Amino acid sequence: MRTKTRPHLRRIAFVAPGYPVLSLCAAVLCVGTLAASMLLGTRVLDAGVFLSYLQGQPVTEIESAIIDQRLVRTCWAATIGAALALSGAGMQGVTRNPLGDPGILGVNSGAAFAVVFGIVFLGIQSATAFALLAFVGAAVTSVLVYALASIGRDGATPVKLALMGAAISAGLGSFTAALILRFSDVLDSLRKWQLGTVAGASMEEYIPGVFLVIAGSLVLLLNAATINSFALGDDMAASLGENVALKRFIIFIGITLLCGTATSMAGPIAFIGLMAPHAVRLLVGPDYRKIIPLSAVLGASLLILADTVGRIILPPEEVPVGVTMVVIGVPVFLYLIRFHKTVDL
Repeated sequence: MRTKTRPHLRRIAFVAPGYPVLSLCAAVLCVGTLAASMLLGTRVLDAGVFLSYLQGQPVTEIESAIIDQRLVRTCWAATIGAALALSGAGMQGVTRNPLGDPGILGVNSGAAFAVVFGIVFLGIQSATAFALLAFVGAAVTSVLVYALASIGRDGATPVKLALMGAAISAGLGSFTAALILRFSDVLDSLRKWQLGTVAGASMEEYIPGVFLVIAGSLVLLLNAATINSFALGDDMAASLGENVALKRFIIFIGITLLCGTATSMAGPIAFIGLMAPHAVRLLVGPDYRKIIPLSAVLGASLLILADTVGRIILPPEEVPVGVTMVVIGVPVFLYLIRFHKTVDL
């Protein structure tokens, strides 16, 4: 007797290309966005001029200044995008939530509160001081979330981390909003940072940040197999020989380094930490040894693209990359959510 297939049991067959092919496609995408970032803007550069510059041949002073400025902000965008995507991948793995986000630890809220506190009570105004305060705020908040989530018999479980992060984020967000409302006249310098931007970036401020991003990236890359074990549950990970509490804390430090540094450099930028790892997971499956490196490349490409689009949609004005990322990220993420419903992961 022929049985009917129930609609809710149907699955759309999705066969992704092999990992080498995907890696090649990701590399091509990254190179394409790098080229677009260098050539496009309020003033469009000829590719021949850029190649002449790279070969050390003479170009005009204006063209040289434009290339130098775009090169710096492209490096910033690539590094910050990769850092946010990596931290998102780590967070999704540790919390076993494919739609997890770095903000779940309260990093953005902690960074914003620290900057607002410094402006209001310490009179800080420099961009370097903003970055330092944001990083300290992000780190302290992350440690606080982990410490409070560790209280109890089971320690810092994924559910407790998520709940504690959400609670502290809400609390710090309320305090930040209260300070902004009370001292709105002294917070003009914060508004640009709050939107998320790489405009006005300098190589002097880039160097310290990139070393912290490299350190955090190495932590996640070296613990990718451990994150795979966490996906099986804490008990199974422990039976496989993992020191669950210690490894989760180490990965937690790597995530904090990545998203704290990125937030301190450019302000809170949404969607990359959520979208890039989720998109990669749909293509390569649940293996974090593949998800982590591809997420970094995709995250870098996405933020470079968002920065480039922000420079050309309303010339001569620029749209902050944080705003552009939301415009790009919302429809893509909605599509991913819809697609996720039909793909059996």
